Amino acid sequence: MIKLKSLPKTPESALQKLGWNWMLGTDTTPYLVKDVVVVDEDTATQYYEAAATLYDMFVEAGQYVIDNQIFDEMGIAPNLVELVKLSWEEDRNVHLYGRFDLAGGFDGQPVKLIEFNADTATCLPESAVVQWAHLRTNNEDDSKQFNTLYETLVKQFQYIKLVNKDLTASILFSTMRGFPEDDTNVNILSEAAKEAGFDVDFAYIDEVEFSKEGIFKQDSSGSGSFVRFDFWFKLVPWEFIGGDEPELTTLLTEIAKNRLAVILNPAYTLLFQSKYILKILWDLFPYHPLLLQTERYVIPHKKSVSKVLFGREGANISIIERGGEVLEKVEGDYEGQKRIYQEYVEFPKDEEGFSYQAGVFYAGEPCALGFRRGGKILDNTAQFVGHIVE
Repeated sequence: MIKLKSLPKTPESALQKLGWNWMLGTDTTPYLVKDVVVVDEDTATQYYEAAATLYDMFVEAGQYVIDNQIFDEMGIAPNLVELVKLSWEEDRNVHLYGRFDLAGGFDGQPVKLIEFNADTATCLPESAVVQWAHLRTNNEDDSKQFNTLYETLVKQFQYIKLVNKDLTASILFSTMRGFPEDDTNVNILSEAAKEAGFDVDFAYIDEVEFSKEGIFKQDSSGSGSFVRFDFWFKLVPWEFIGGDEPELTTLLTEIAKNRLAVILNPAYTLLFQSKYILKILWDLFPYHPLLLQTERYVIPHKKSVSKVLFGREGANISIIERGGEVLEKVEGDYEGQKRIYQEYVEFPKDEEGFSYQAGVFYAGEPCALGFRRGGKILDNTAQFVGHIVE
């Protein structure tokens, strides 16, 4: 059973005192609840160790995909394969960050991997700053969290700069227009990059200029000239780029091949983002305590969860009973994709019956814990819930 602690004061005032008014976006604080999850130190350690172990397993599974050329099974578009391989083979293409979604961890239940949001993970502001400010505003010890996300992102950017000394530390951040939550997530990444010594700028992806000479943004002075950036972070899914923008995919492949820019997150994060990797992990590490059985077909005699390979925010997920009956389903825009079937596991619940999914961020190391709260299938209506370690 999830134990909650009520912290009635909301964190806006603490954020304003810090000068972090940009954190108070319309999609950042409204779904932060006044409760926090009480986590003991053993549970926090379990989540940390699980994420560290899982990342190593994902790297091994990614190498298996590369070695065995199973990109089609992964659902990776053919026009992205070269870029995936290029980024995988070049060590200077560092994976900036991702988020493991996990079940278990309470009441003696083992931690289990649900999936890895490796390419365009969100909940950065809520995890890094808002839940910390929530403790501080309520006069709680703000160090009583598994939460070094912001500091670890700064270190990751410093490392990325270090291993790419031949490039200028200038980075352009981009999102798709019309998604304010994405803008707020990029804001925190931009602040971390700035603290790490990067010159930072922002442009929506439709404003960015791509050519065989690199990645550019028009100079804001109105002179008509363009500024080139040696690093580009896009909160735009790689599978969208490969599927919808074939010419851009070709250009980005040439840019990477000629080392005209480093793209974050690297294209190889598609290997981790595809839910087919859950099947590969099960094949490579059968019955590993952190894994749930995952197959290409409905698992006989087991309740299972049907997932499309590149679905997001719970879209197009179904819970299927042993006999094949669909118990619960969320519609979405990804219906035409291939599917995998993962053994069903119940999320921990509170007294009111809400389910809780743990999210552990990984940025070179596990660095932050937060929770999403909702029903059996956690979709884009789920609330963010912070935590306190007691």
